[in-house]
Amino acid sequence: MELTEALAAEGLVCAVGAGGKKTSMAVLADACDRATVTATVRIPKAFAEHVARLELTDDPASVVHDNDTWPLEVVPGAADESRHAGYPNEVVDGLRDVSPGPVLVKADGARMRRFKAPNEREPQLPTNTDTVLAIASARAVGEPLDEGVVHRPELVAELTEREVGEEIRPVDVGRVLGHERGGMKRVPDGATAVAVVNMVDDDRLERVGREIAAATLDRSDRVDRIALTKLDEPRVVDVLD
Repeated sequence: MELTEALAAEGLVCAVGAGGKKTSMAVLADACDRATVTATVRIPKAFAEHVARLELTDDPASVVHDNDTWPLEVVPGAADESRHAGYPNEVVDGLRDVSPGPVLVKADGARMRRFKAPNEREPQLPTNTDTVLAIASARAVGEPLDEGVVHRPELVAELTEREVGEEIRPVDVGRVLGHERGGMKRVPDGATAVAVVNMVDDDRLERVGREIAAATLDRSDRVDRIALTKLDEPRVVDVLD
């Protein structure tokens, strides 16, 4: 299956989680026709290397409507030295109908970790979101549930009924991806929910990914499909539902 099909990259697509969020947006921006990249949270300034045009604007809908250079990134301006700010959800809501291609949205943060659970302010999902990509890395399995690998390990521990510092198991990743306070948090009714298990880099990690997928589907009937991916190539290893 093609990456764009596996990740349901049509309309307004929000990426959440950890272990491949920015990579997923970069490869989809390259693969999709006339894609717009934006954020409802802070996004690294370095993401601009993946687009043909970066525009700092308080009126992104007008920029998208008049644009002829793709992929396009629209953000409101600098948040700090390394990151641009994100727009309010209602502003991103308005981009879906004016964009000629998919709108790819970074909708939470993870501080470069491989696994996470959202806090009370996350994720920031526009109401007309078409697809939510809930991402985790297969490489988190076998690592300790601590800040070296996990963003907010105490929240992951709460959702998995584990202790901070214990070894992360495939079932732990699956439980968080499928949890209504984890990867499925605030997913709008009618949106396609894709759990993405990334960094499936070899046969061992494929086995791990399949265990995560089974645990995710066992935890939740809200997940529409599981995509096992190696996004740095980029490649879809398998799609399960």
